[in-house]
Amino acid sequence: MTRVLLIGIKPEAVDVSDPDLPPGTTSEKIAAGIDATLSDMKARGWEGGFCSILTDGSAEATIAESLAEPWDCIVIGGGIRIPSKGLPLFERVVNAIRRGAAGTPIAFNTSPNDTADAAARWLDEA
Repeated sequence: MTRVLLIGIKPEAVDVSDPDLPPGTTSEKIAAGIDATLSDMKARGWEGGFCSILTDGSAEATIAESLAEPWDCIVIGGGIRIPSKGLPLFERVVNAIRRGAAGTPIAFNTSPNDTADAAARWLDEA
């Protein structure tokens, strides 16, 4: 079975006031998007997982724990990549994946709604 991991900030921990995020972003909308993403993956016959990180120093350990199991593709969510002040966290996430899942394709979504499509771009090439 194809296994896809989405790494994203815990919805309640997202700074929804950040002007870099789309207007109207709420933690509830983020959580609903993650649920929809996991349902989309299940409908495709994949096993989907969500690695919920915080913006503090615990992200790398949380990611390492999630990467203890093998994944066919890892998608880094927009909440990590989009806010310009989040660049150091984005770098830590990428390097944690590089250390814990070398050789596993990394994909990027534009919103929770296209997470499975982002993974499919890499899974279809595998």
